[in-house]
Amino acid sequence: MVTAHPLPEGFTEIEVFAIGTALLVEALLGFCLNGLTIISFRKIKELRTPSNLLVLSIALADCGICINAFIAAFSSFLRYWPYGSDGCQIHGFHGFLTALASISSSAAVAWDRYHHYCTRSRLQWSTAASMMVFAWLFAAFWSVMPLLGWGEYDYEPLRTCCTLDYSKGDRNYVTFLFALATFNFMIPGFIMMTAYQSIHQKFRKTGHFKFNTGLPLRTLVICWGPYCLLCSYAAVENVMFIPPKYRMIPALIAKTVPTVDAFVYALGNENYRGGIWQFLTGQKIEKAEVDNKTK
Repeated sequence: MVTAHPLPEGFTEIEVFAIGTALLVEALLGFCLNGLTIISFRKIKELRTPSNLLVLSIALADCGICINAFIAAFSSFLRYWPYGSDGCQIHGFHGFLTALASISSSAAVAWDRYHHYCTRSRLQWSTAASMMVFAWLFAAFWSVMPLLGWGEYDYEPLRTCCTLDYSKGDRNYVTFLFALATFNFMIPGFIMMTAYQSIHQKFRKTGHFKFNTGLPLRTLVICWGPYCLLCSYAAVENVMFIPPKYRMIPALIAKTVPTVDAFVYALGNENYRGGIWQFLTGQKIEKAEVDNKTK
């Protein structure tokens, strides 16, 4: 008979179970939706376009976030982290790599949509592949920095998963956070804002709105904003006075990204949605213009 481990400090039995359940549901739903996106891209020829390659990049990154959440959910049900300090570093690196790749790929999609709708230029395979590789290498660079001493990975407040350690708030943390936030949140957010504003103005001139131009940026801000706000506050004040259960909320919100992205970039994409339907039912849809658009 397995001996139950003690509850993490600051959490009740129901809170630990609720967090583990939330992580598990987020992981399952996001993994299924993004897995469907990936398989459909591979199976349906009409989906294999340069623009959809960037959507695939988002789906791959979001599947990685889901795997990270699966591990966190399993550890939460155990009430402790079973993989040691090295496992914690790997988990933190993996979580940051996939999260940053997802954000960078979202900015790449915005850039592609701007050129498609505003300059009428078509994305080439070489450009799409280069953008995808750059997004992942850029994410890998920032994710490896805490392993090399700039920033640090440590346990989340529940102590059943690992992320960037914001508890110290020292100079090392502050400098890393400032650079990280600038290059991986503010700049991608600026690219998305300017791109979708230009597209919105184009739609207003034509009177034909092909998709909600505000939704991608709102997704970025709502899902990642609370976590960024918590980390930013930790740079100027000690956040340890906030109860651990409340400090877990931003992480839980961030883990909804894979599910939301699937609806915004794949299921909300007319061409991609048709390809997924064809994969699931075998019913081939009438060929639509491949423009990476969203209803």
